Amino acid sequence: MSVTPAVMRRLMRELVELKKSPPEGVRVVTSEDNMLDVTGIIEGPEGTPYAGGYFRVKFKFTDEFPAAPPKCWLATKIFHPNVSTTGEICVNTLKKDWKSTYGIGHILVTVKCLLIYPNPESALDEEAGKLLLENYDDYCSRAKLITSVHATPRTRPAEFDTPPTASISTSTSVPATVLPPTTLSIPSTSSTRKSPVPPSQPLQSSPANTLPTSVSSLSNDKDNKERITSPSPLGTANANVGGGAGGMGPLPPNTTKAVKRSATSAGSTGAEKRKKALKRL
Repeated sequence: MSVTPAVMRRLMRELVELKKSPPEGVRVVTSEDNMLDVTGIIEGPEGTPYAGGYFRVKFKFTDEFPAAPPKCWLATKIFHPNVSTTGEICVNTLKKDWKSTYGIGHILVTVKCLLIYPNPESALDEEAGKLLLENYDDYCSRAKLITSVHATPRTRPAEFDTPPTASISTSTSVPATVLPPTTLSIPSTSSTRKSPVPPSQPLQSSPANTLPTSVSSLSNDKDNKERITSPSPLGTANANVGGGAGGMGPLPPNTTKAVKRSATSAGSTGAEKRKKALKRL
């Protein structure tokens, strides 16, 4: 059955709100094929013979909604004074006490309260109303038996295990701002690969040691110049053999020893000649 666009908009707003923040013990389910196919689920209140059961309420909307209440009935079998054997619900909210400000949520909460406080004086199920007035324990035993047989599923309805839609959207927005671990590890890896000085490279080959190396070479050149201008005969001989400042550099160790031996022999020869000359005089 179709309804006016205004009624559909009203239903859509209310269903979205009920799914975001449903009343305690109340859920609402819609069909993907037909948004007007609405089912409310009420969890049996604790401390009542309906605890542990889940009772489904079906709705049928017309163009008169919300000026007039929708038609609704209990699709789950129950033993209750104010619910007939066909599922009709006797509650004033669905009749003379209806207001246009009421909606699906208000109806489901009212039916839940009816499970806690049954009214045997306006009973649709006379047997249940009479038993409630005469023997409450027998009434509870009968209501518990019907609940366990017709209203207690093997597993809890998934609608009561799923958090409200608002909670889901909040929880999923937080991980989207967190960078994945692999993104954080990339800079450290690339910087290690692009390092100008590998761990195995000698320290003196790095650009950072260029200045100290040149300074040390300058100091070595200064020491060489001081050794070249030294008045020592050996220093003079070394300078002349090596070519002075423009020579080929320091002599090899074997060459230096040869120069020393030649210098020594030359000195001894000159001394002998001077001695012979003095004897002749």
